[in-house]
Amino acid sequence: MTAAQWRRRRRALLKAIGPDGIAILPGAREVIRNRDVHYPFRQASDFTYVTGFPEPDAVAVFAPGRKEGEFILFCRPRDPEREQWDGYRAGVEGAIATYQADQAHPVSELDSLMPGLLDGRTPVLFPIGADPAFDARVFGWVNQVRANVRTGAVAPEIFVTIESVLHEQRLKKSAAESALMRQAARLSAAGHCRLMQRCRPGLGEGDLETEFIHHCAARGARYQAYPPIVAGGRHACVLHYVENDAPLKDGDLVLVDAGCEWHGYASDITRTFPVNGRFSVPQRELYELVLAAQRAAIAKARPGNRWIEPHEAAVKVLTKGLIRLGILEGKPSQLIKDEAYKPYYMHRTGHWLGMDVHDVGHYKRRGEWRRLEPGMVLTVEPGLYLPATDAVPEPYRLIGIRIEDDVSITADGNEVLSAGVPTDPDAIEALMGRAV
Repeated sequence: MTAAQWRRRRRALLKAIGPDGIAILPGAREVIRNRDVHYPFRQASDFTYVTGFPEPDAVAVFAPGRKEGEFILFCRPRDPEREQWDGYRAGVEGAIATYQADQAHPVSELDSLMPGLLDGRTPVLFPIGADPAFDARVFGWVNQVRANVRTGAVAPEIFVTIESVLHEQRLKKSAAESALMRQAARLSAAGHCRLMQRCRPGLGEGDLETEFIHHCAARGARYQAYPPIVAGGRHACVLHYVENDAPLKDGDLVLVDAGCEWHGYASDITRTFPVNGRFSVPQRELYELVLAAQRAAIAKARPGNRWIEPHEAAVKVLTKGLIRLGILEGKPSQLIKDEAYKPYYMHRTGHWLGMDVHDVGHYKRRGEWRRLEPGMVLTVEPGLYLPATDAVPEPYRLIGIRIEDDVSITADGNEVLSAGVPTDPDAIEALMGRAV
């Protein structure tokens, strides 16, 4: 992202706040992992989106029309001793020079300056309910303004969650954001291809996880968008299996759900493939059913269609297929109405994707599923997870399959960002035959 792109985002936020309002947006804090060791720091996505400021314990304030400056950043000051131990800080000087704040102050001055910034401002936008301690802090500042109303202070009267504005901005990606997501998907797709070529009986789930993380990190994507799932055999029936510590067995499938983060933007790809490089007949039957469902869903991921339409298309294909395989009985329309497929397919067909792997944005507006628009990015990920019950014919039991791609809505259809890794079973077998 460039400075000009962050300025455009801030202008859009300032316009949405209104001429008399104010927005307060806290960044992320460092979190202790154990004793004096911290978890790797990642800035809050909303904060990054409008400031680009990467350091912890910062707070951004946006006050439209304020003569002294509309973008005020509170941050940690320069501290040579701490910087010797922990690394460089931008300080208040860098907040202005590098991150283009109109004004900057040490974060220690936040409590003393905020009542003055709130005086005469309404509405107040902030992430209400996200952090009870910060909520209390905001209303403490407001109460200080209220205590001075007899001297002419005007306390805020309206409070709005900032997500209602900021998350709508984040939902539709710019060309620059789409380019970052395209690169994240390309790197992850290449990593999935490598796993297919490296996989063989006798390796462990953890070996594939390590290979994927190394592949991404070696190409500049140091962080994963989420903990990778590498689920061999029956483990694939556990949707968020993350132990990744079992051996990969000859004759089993392995489900890999993994995606890197590139410059703060996520990818999210799942592939299911045979450990030994060849699908068995029952495995291929189920796999081709899930693939048909995914293709039907992707065909519905078009501008103007409602969010739910890809899911409905996938459910229709899966339900008919489960009837054909002898797992369900009855008329497809009634089975879908009764949600008879849910013991075998219990999740939605996708989610928003962006700075967060489960990205922000409402799926419904005024009670209606929202329509897809160019710039939106979603995953399309139907699956089947078949338990060991009498309703499931023995050859299909304890098989889990999911196929997931990242899909960007375009003006005339969609772009599958993760198309670099095959989904066709013949193409997968051919790729696995070219071991590395």
